[in-house]
Amino acid sequence: MTKVSNIGEDDRFLIKVSECMPTLSECNDFVNLPSCGAISSFLGITRNNFQGKTVMKLSYEGYVPMAEKELKKLCMEATEKYPSIGRIAAVHILGDCPVGAASVILCASSPHRREAMHCVEFLIDELKATVPIWKREIYDGDEGSVWKENLEWHQGQQKRVMVKEL
Repeated sequence: MTKVSNIGEDDRFLIKVSECMPTLSECNDFVNLPSCGAISSFLGITRNNFQGKTVMKLSYEGYVPMAEKELKKLCMEATEKYPSIGRIAAVHILGDCPVGAASVILCASSPHRREAMHCVEFLIDELKATVPIWKREIYDGDEGSVWKENLEWHQGQQKRVMVKEL
């Protein structure tokens, strides 16, 4: 079992960026409150393919203090935007993440489902846009690997930046 700890003094948030992240069950347990009738969760899972290439694993790098600070800021923004939110868990892995494993877990609780669901959607979109965590996709065989920026919306346009490692 992963030791679950919060950063800062705000016990409404479980925030962790680490090679050893809490499980979905631990995140759900953290956000579960008697006053809340809904828990919404999102798991980002490593898939085995991208544009016809076989993906072996993803590898994540980040500066933990800054990433956790940005996650806390997002959680605070989310509770301002969705005031009925009881608690939020926002965790992201660093290091290697094999196919089928979770790289990010987001959970939010609220008295009713709608705010919890919207909160989690807001969190994943903003996490991908602002939290300093970088992803490398490692392919099978001679395909090598690619450092990727997250898929972003910028002025109504999708853009993805990929840099192939030599």
